[in-house]
Amino acid sequence: MSDNSFPTSGPGRPKDPAKRKAILEAAKNLFLRKGYDGSSMDAIASEAGVSKLTVYSHFTDKETLFSAAVKAKCEEQLPELLFELPADVSIEKVLLTIGRSFHALINSRESVELHRVMVAMATQDPKLSRMFYEAGPQQVLQEMTGLLSQAQQAGKLAIENPLHAAEHFFSLIKGGHNFRLLIGCNPPLEGAEAEQHVREVVELFMRAYRP
Repeated sequence: MSDNSFPTSGPGRPKDPAKRKAILEAAKNLFLRKGYDGSSMDAIASEAGVSKLTVYSHFTDKETLFSAAVKAKCEEQLPELLFELPADVSIEKVLLTIGRSFHALINSRESVELHRVMVAMATQDPKLSRMFYEAGPQQVLQEMTGLLSQAQQAGKLAIENPLHAAEHFFSLIKGGHNFRLLIGCNPPLEGAEAEQHVREVVELFMRAYRP
C-alpha cells in the first residue's frame, strides 16, 4: 500500500491543501484517542468537517491515511531541510539541530501515545505496525543515513557504515529516559536537561566518528 502524502489527482478540481491538512489532523487525533480499528473514515470526515467523499478523494483508504498521518507528524518536527549538509556549517551544528528536533519528536505527547498504540497492536496487527515503521521511523533513518554518507564523502566524519551510525545516533538520543517515559515512569525531559542530553550525545558521536 502506497504511503504517498500527495495522491495523484484525477479529473476535476485540484485537491484543497487546507482540507488535506484538516483531514490529517483529524486522523492523528482519532487514531491516538480511539486506535486504528476504532477510527472510521466517517468519524475522521466528521472530525475534519468534510465529507467522507472528500476524505477518499485525498486518501484512497484508511491504511493510506494512517501512513500519511504518521509521515506528516515526523515531517512537522523533522523536515527534510534538517538533513542537508551546507558547506559553511559544521557537522556538529547539523547534528545538534537534528538531535534537538528528534528528541522533541519522540518525547511529544502524540509520539508517545502513538508508540503505545503500536506496541499494543504489535501482536494483533503486525501489518499496521509495519506501516507505521515504514511511514515514520524508517523514513527518518533513511534521511539520517543519507546525511552521514554525505558527511563521510566530505571528510567531515569517518564512518564505515552510515546506516549503523544513524541507528547509533538515534538510539543515543532516545537513551533510557524515553523508555521510562513510554512506560509512565518519567515525565518528558525538557529545557536545559534536554539540551544537555543532546549535546552530550553529539559530543560522544563526534568522538567516535571524528576523522
